[in-house]
Amino acid sequence: MAKISYLDSDRFHPRLKRGGLFIVLFLVLSFVMGLAGGTGATLLLVSNSRLQEILGIKGGTVNLTTTKTEKLRLEESSAIVDATKKVVPAVVSITSSSNVTDLFGRIVSQEGGGTGFIITNDGLILTNKHVAQSGENLMVLTADGKNYQAKVVALDPTNDLAILKIDASGLSVVDMGDSDSLAVGQWVIAIGNALELQNTVTVGVISARERQLTAGSGSSQEQLNNLLQTDAAINLGNSGGPLVNLAGQVVGINTVMAGNAQNIGFAIPINQAKGALDSYKKTGKIIKPQIGVRYLTLTKEIAKSLNLSVDHGALVTGGQSQAAVLSGSPAEKAGLKANDILLEINGERIDENHPLGALIQKYQVGDEIEIKYLRDQKENTTKLKLSSIE
Repeated sequence: MAKISYLDSDRFHPRLKRGGLFIVLFLVLSFVMGLAGGTGATLLLVSNSRLQEILGIKGGTVNLTTTKTEKLRLEESSAIVDATKKVVPAVVSITSSSNVTDLFGRIVSQEGGGTGFIITNDGLILTNKHVAQSGENLMVLTADGKNYQAKVVALDPTNDLAILKIDASGLSVVDMGDSDSLAVGQWVIAIGNALELQNTVTVGVISARERQLTAGSGSSQEQLNNLLQTDAAINLGNSGGPLVNLAGQVVGINTVMAGNAQNIGFAIPINQAKGALDSYKKTGKIIKPQIGVRYLTLTKEIAKSLNLSVDHGALVTGGQSQAAVLSGSPAEKAGLKANDILLEINGERIDENHPLGALIQKYQVGDEIEIKYLRDQKENTTKLKLSSIE
């Protein structure tokens, strides 16, 4: 199709009425005036540097992407500041001292410490078990500079949690969030007394969930399950401090850092601590459910090395002087034996990301659960009632 210019089109209308000619002239004049007005407005905008700054204009061009990004950064920074202000008044420094014998036989004082946070206004404090057991003469320093003598009122038998008590009233407390709702990539804030620097703040994200690891050294090693992994820096002294979301809610308890890497830290989900706190308030101690077996969590590599027919589950096994199934335990009453492979609890698969211990902690002492297990290449099921471990 040939392109028709305005001049070419006029050939189809050699004569126009006066009314039509007036309309054409009016439209041309309006276009010219509009163009002049727009140019003038653009020149005014370009010459006004303050207006450029407000609108995010660089070189006379509106940079909407930059404006949006800067606004997002400002909102994130503001949320971090507000969340920190909300939590810091309830964060405490914990110190301890103990007498030890050095290499020369001399008795010297050894100091330890960490962080905690206040959960009731009459002085209950959550922290790590390894902080509470770091020595005697526990002292708590609150954010307003007051010192209190502290005592350990409860220790978690299966997790690195402890509850302390100080004699006080009217204290600031934290707001506890929901760790089950956390998403990988979500912003979090770690607050603690890093290297004895009170209320140090670091920022990062939830890097992963449901991590399992062995913490500690020598005979004091402990298996920790269902941990949150974060790249918010957790340094010496941060242990026991709160991991906080942007709403200023505690979603985890900073526990351990990876010594052979940078910015890989782990926190206990706050929902696990809620269960321990509820148990303490009801019974005066932290009671956890158990079935009464010693086990090895299977991975694909372990299953292959043992020539097993399944690559997940919990292999019931003991040691030289340790029974695989505890005498009088729910497991023994339910007929479980050494070398059984526990596959599921109430339909939930047991694997390295969902180990037996972590799944059991979802229930209460006295709850009845169904266990699917493998024995002699045949799947079976049994039911048992959970007993307590204190």
